[in-house]
Amino acid sequence: MASRCYNKRETMPANLTPDYRAAERKWKEATTPPDKLAALEEMLATIPKHKGTEKMQADIKRRIAKTRSEMQQRRKGAVRQKPFYHVEKEGAGQVVLVGAPNAGKSSILRALSRAEPEVADYPFTTRVPLPGMVSFENVQIQLVDLPPLTVDLSEGWLYGIIRSADAVLIIVDLGDEDVLSQTQTVLDLLETAKIPLRSPVSPSNSAKPAVFVGLKVDAPGARERLALFEESFGSRLPVLPVSTVTGESMEALRRRLFDLLEVIRVYSKPPGRRADLTAPFVLKRGATVLDAAETIHKDFVERLKYARLWGRDEYSGQMVSRDHVLEDGDVIEIHV
Repeated sequence: MASRCYNKRETMPANLTPDYRAAERKWKEATTPPDKLAALEEMLATIPKHKGTEKMQADIKRRIAKTRSEMQQRRKGAVRQKPFYHVEKEGAGQVVLVGAPNAGKSSILRALSRAEPEVADYPFTTRVPLPGMVSFENVQIQLVDLPPLTVDLSEGWLYGIIRSADAVLIIVDLGDEDVLSQTQTVLDLLETAKIPLRSPVSPSNSAKPAVFVGLKVDAPGARERLALFEESFGSRLPVLPVSTVTGESMEALRRRLFDLLEVIRVYSKPPGRRADLTAPFVLKRGATVLDAAETIHKDFVERLKYARLWGRDEYSGQMVSRDHVLEDGDVIEIHV
């Protein structure tokens, strides 16, 4: 015998069936949107169709529409999700670690940052990009460990990350007797992918600023291999030998990371107050007073009357023009 139910807003009995009651229980117990939608559609199909259930039918239809909308939004969100290899840029700039299998890229990342990449003696330990933040004085630099470059296994997205980075560290293992041929393979792969490299001291162009980092300089025979390496590749890019074991040149590597980004730090000084030297504005090398004013506040560009500059050399509060080129460490006082 069908049960009788009176809705608080109804004057007629709903006479809900056992099939409807079962579907309603499924809806209450459902934990996923697809299960909820299936139960709601079953409720709509089994509810008695008469005047006493009109408002209940309308309510179920609203729930179905809402659930479908939520499922559609989730699908759109999933489509918009960044791919697994995407690394959002942070800090003063992004530097990627490039090298052959087992070159020691992860060791560098671990030594310079708080990141904890897996470090092992077998190749391909790193399978996805792993970022870490490196402190240099009062700025943070993003260092990204990448899977190794090889002839057979390097995927297209890997070169895409290198291409979009601000600079490149090519890690070479001075403890490996095969370091010269491995380095040549890496350079050939980058050239094939149309990723030109240049020394940071070279004129700025479309090529990526890069340096060689010779890891394991403390290993037996490493100094001799370093001399051969510099003879073979030193004319292409600078070579910085380091050791994560002894700490040799690791602090110099932090400085080299900053220099690779080709940026400067500029500090803002409100009139009549001291400059905050802990929070610099990071600008590209060659930036002017006008560029700095826009970075500090967009409205300053149109309202800028003049600026005073305190620099490391001859400037100690003198007025400077809008197109004055700034240097690393300059302090400017904007007057609007």
